[in-house]
Amino acid sequence: MSTATECQKFEEDGYLVIDQFLSEADIKELKAQCYDIVQEMKPNEHTIQTFSTTEDDQNKKRNRYFMESGDKIRFFFEKGVHNEKGELTTNKHQALNKIGHALHEYYPVFKNVTHSQMIQKVAKNLGFKKPVVVQSMYIFKPPHVGGEVVPHQDSTFLYTQPMKIMGFWIPLEDCTVNNSCLQFIPGSHKDGVSRRMIRTEDGLSTTFVGPQLVFNNDKFIPTEVKKGSLVLIHGEVIHKSDHNHSDKSRHVYTFHIAETENTEWSKDNWLQETNSLPFTPLYQ
Repeated sequence: MSTATECQKFEEDGYLVIDQFLSEADIKELKAQCYDIVQEMKPNEHTIQTFSTTEDDQNKKRNRYFMESGDKIRFFFEKGVHNEKGELTTNKHQALNKIGHALHEYYPVFKNVTHSQMIQKVAKNLGFKKPVVVQSMYIFKPPHVGGEVVPHQDSTFLYTQPMKIMGFWIPLEDCTVNNSCLQFIPGSHKDGVSRRMIRTEDGLSTTFVGPQLVFNNDKFIPTEVKKGSLVLIHGEVIHKSDHNHSDKSRHVYTFHIAETENTEWSKDNWLQETNSLPFTPLYQ
């Protein structure tokens, strides 16, 4: 991302695709490391978690397991993959929604990609002065059960004052309409954030404040990308992805950065840095 035209397009649309960003070797390393992480994971040792961005599920499912995941490696399952006894009904590699939220802190392969010179250059070109990496995730979108992610803004969940959040979304498999590529409303980042997910007073769960907006589906633009691309996501752009009904998964490594220079991280955010693991500066 070295041209003024690319920067201008990002500022206009709120997202940008950079092709051929990650090498095939890097892609294989990330996928292999994630496979090993899941292979070692014993489902019965983890609180059953399903992940959703809808309000009802947030209020019911968010608990200490999620709230304390910011400095840990934790596993979040898709809906419908457990029986009434809480046992998995499918292979664990096909049951996960995501792993979060500190992959970049504990595994060198994820850390190296996150802090690469190319990533740093992108952030600098977009005006980030002292950014920190606040979270990272591996998203699976497994065949048939990969759940819908409803229209949302990342800054609903990760809020700063003034607003300065950006997502780096790196597909490790080709993303098409069939296996639920991202869809954006271009320019929607210019309208501000009307809804936030905040911590409850006891710090053990979350709640939503602000109106739930309704979006015209005709405004969403499907964004098909090849594996190894980089999708930059402005914190306030509205985006979504549909349920994956296809036979193909849609693996992604993604992380978010937040500006710290003259910028305040909201104490109401679900995600807070800890004494044992503060947010790591991107430029290191």
